Amino acid sequence: MKDIFRIFKYLRFFPKEITLNILFNICFVFFSLFSFAMIVPFIELLFGVSNPVSSEPEFGFNQAALTDWVTWQLYQLKLTHGTWQCLFFVALGYIACSFLSNCSRYLGMYFLSPIRNGMIERIRNDFYHHITILPVSFFSAQRKGDILSRLSNDLADIEWSVFNCLQMLVKDPINIIVFAFVLIFISPKMVLFAIVVLPISLFIISKVGQSLKRNSTKGQDKLGYLFSILEEAVFGVKAIKSFNMEDEMSKRFEKENQEYTKRMIKVSKRKELGSPLIELLATMILAVIVVFGGSLVINGELRPAVLIFFVIVFSRIIPPAQAVISAYYNLQKGSAAAHRIFEVLDEKEGITERENAIQKNEFEHSIEYRNVSFAYQSDNKEYVLKNINLTIEKGKTIAVVGPSGAGKTTLVDLLPRFYDCTSGEILIDGIAIKDMNINSLRELSGIVSQESILFNDSILHNIAFGKRNINKEKIIEAAKIANADEFINQLPNGYYTTIGDRGLSLSGGQRQRISIARAILKNPPILILDEATSALDTESEYYVQEALERVMQNRTSIIIAHRLSTIQHADEIIVMDKGEIIERGTHQNLIKAGGLYKKLIDLQSFS
Repeated sequence: MKDIFRIFKYLRFFPKEITLNILFNICFVFFSLFSFAMIVPFIELLFGVSNPVSSEPEFGFNQAALTDWVTWQLYQLKLTHGTWQCLFFVALGYIACSFLSNCSRYLGMYFLSPIRNGMIERIRNDFYHHITILPVSFFSAQRKGDILSRLSNDLADIEWSVFNCLQMLVKDPINIIVFAFVLIFISPKMVLFAIVVLPISLFIISKVGQSLKRNSTKGQDKLGYLFSILEEAVFGVKAIKSFNMEDEMSKRFEKENQEYTKRMIKVSKRKELGSPLIELLATMILAVIVVFGGSLVINGELRPAVLIFFVIVFSRIIPPAQAVISAYYNLQKGSAAAHRIFEVLDEKEGITERENAIQKNEFEHSIEYRNVSFAYQSDNKEYVLKNINLTIEKGKTIAVVGPSGAGKTTLVDLLPRFYDCTSGEILIDGIAIKDMNINSLRELSGIVSQESILFNDSILHNIAFGKRNINKEKIIEAAKIANADEFINQLPNGYYTTIGDRGLSLSGGQRQRISIARAILKNPPILILDEATSALDTESEYYVQEALERVMQNRTSIIIAHRLSTIQHADEIIVMDKGEIIERGTHQNLIKAGGLYKKLIDLQSFS
């Protein structure tokens, strides 16, 4: 339940609403209770159960003195106005109390609404903000569908399982506490007798609640896996169709869906058990109390009307007790969802910025990889990169080649600190990148990768991504350099055309040219091209390659490529294999050396 208490920490942002909610809930309880306060003297006086005292008693804060005082006042009212008018006045008082009680209940809910929705808004914002600052390695190890499930379904579970209980958690405990004090005031002996049998009930309820939490946690994990399967189906629909895997993938989903449904049926059964269980236990306790109270009446230790009042007030505790138990079960279910939310929020940022980090706004002379090694897990001895030593001079074009899994992309991902070196360091102009302000470091480089990362927005906003208050003329200029202006102007709304999810309404070459235009607009001194043309057809490659050649002019460029046309004029070619640099030199020198580079050329990996 500690995760639930962490959720409740968000209450600190709503002190005014919480105060008013509690105030009106207290008013609700007291106005509800007041209507029952006259039961004892009313029964005794009007129905002749007992005769009033002959003289006005002193007012006192104990059950006998207070009962006698109220009985005397009602008796005087009866003598003055008669029995029917006395009943009429009491009825009007009851209606007034009911009206004030319901108004108080409404106002309590009125001030709860901004609390519940405001807390959800803050949790959602915190979750989204945190996943944007987590290291890339976190997303490599997590299923994206599961992350989406946490933000959608788990947060919905918190809203309905936790925040819908807030009113119960405020109003009903107040109700129970006030009524319990009244019961103690009426007959401490009977309350003590009731307390003796309560531990058994609470033990049974807690066991059911623990089972509910276990099943809820497993159910949420299953739902996250279902989302992952759904995400794979959406993004891999072409592969599923081309390999005739529709039935097999459907069976896989149905199997997991069936497991999830079974788990949630168990959760529902446990949850629905709470209300009838508490009602049965309360009824059993009430029956025992009636028998015990009856014996006190027979022995003259308790007045009959007081016993009736005690039973009525005790029975009024049952509905809020049921609500509290239901809230407890909901909290157990919500605790599983809260745990999954805080699993992400507690994930360490990984890439941290040092205090007084250096603001680096210009690239002056060189990039240096000094004895750099890297493993994705700090305790993992399987290094992706091993003892890399590399210097890249300003204005030079460096190509990085090698077979798949050689560590090429990892090498360039370390430069903008998507990951941090396991050992060694990377320096820009002699300054370790770990000592630099992260934002300024990333401003120095622009990345164009094999997979164009575009957003469901207009072309204009995709090109201007990361730039504020940029004028349209500069965006158009960048698009022209990227060979994108012509096809953009042919679209229905030109630069204001929305390109859909991940830009899939455009061809691969068009998407890539928009990515290049975005990099051009950023105008970074260091350009990273990660297989930017490998997935394109011949015509698209021509336009993209032409654009890249323009972009690389007067820039320091690091190119990861499989195609000879991209790298043959590079100032230096770095050949990697199994995380190490095994060859380096110009295109002609490496061909003459007859090593791995020559073998890759012969296999037409770069054609």
